[in-house]
Amino acid sequence: MNMDKHLKVIDACRFCFMCRHLAPLALVTGKETDTPRGRALIADQIRMNKENLKNQDYVQALYQADLSGACRTHCVSSYDEVGLVLELRKDIVDAGVQPQAVKDFAQQFINPSFTITGEGDVLYFNHPCIKVHAPEMKAAFDKLAPKHKTIEGNDCGTALQILGYQKQADEAAEKFVKAVKESGCKTLVVPQPAAFHFIKSKNLLPDVKVLNTAEFLLTLDIPKKSGTLWPIDSDFLKNYQKNNAPRELLEKLGYKLKEFGITHEESYTCGEGSMTMVFLYPENVSKLVERVREFAERYEAGTLVVASPYTKLALRTYAPELDVISVEEAAAR
Repeated sequence: MNMDKHLKVIDACRFCFMCRHLAPLALVTGKETDTPRGRALIADQIRMNKENLKNQDYVQALYQADLSGACRTHCVSSYDEVGLVLELRKDIVDAGVQPQAVKDFAQQFINPSFTITGEGDVLYFNHPCIKVHAPEMKAAFDKLAPKHKTIEGNDCGTALQILGYQKQADEAAEKFVKAVKESGCKTLVVPQPAAFHFIKSKNLLPDVKVLNTAEFLLTLDIPKKSGTLWPIDSDFLKNYQKNNAPRELLEKLGYKLKEFGITHEESYTCGEGSMTMVFLYPENVSKLVERVREFAERYEAGTLVVASPYTKLALRTYAPELDVISVEEAAAR
């Protein structure tokens, strides 16, 4: 089984309580199954009896994991609890016991197609999460860098991999890479952090400079700004890629940044690491958003600035009263 790659993680995490204070979903549900320890105990049950892979309570708990990476990042032994969940999801898909909602949702990402439009040496990936849910992010980018090509059509395999559909994710990635190469561009700007991590971690485009939006905007001469912002870091940039470009850009532009929440170790992305939670488990996302809303009120936070279109969508959906802008919008002000 795929999960066998992480037997040491199971052995370590099933008896460890050290990171539960950093498990975002567990903090709002109070459920042990929403902690790395709880999921490791589930994995141990499956390890001892493969029939437990069919247990739908176990399956649902594994698919509801927020995958923020906060617990892994701050684990003193760096146990890959995120990797364990992702491998278990592959095993679930291979066994055909994934929830029907997951099956239905995954279909929209299988066998994607991509189109290239525009002129320029830079290629901008208009990911569906931005095109459909946060078009204002691309509008801000277009204002700052009007001359570029655009690739769009579907996800590049990220969502499928996160859901456990590895074969289909690899096939989608191949089509995306082919389209990027055909564009002739040597710089690819990826504004969706999950897709950015997917492309970078797999080294899909070794001959192309792959940048997130903030990294690209750091190369431009953008007029200075003023004002105070409260940044909410992306899980994929902060915990997966160790990439601090969004904050570097905001500071370069002249913004004063104030820390949000109670500790920099926590994740406040409302489930961004899972990428699909806002669509598959909205009740969990609403609870995560409520915690962010409470902190914004308690600490009198003003404008929140996010690096992820996922987080912007979640906050706009469940806390529309909050003032939330993207890094691109902050730069284009």
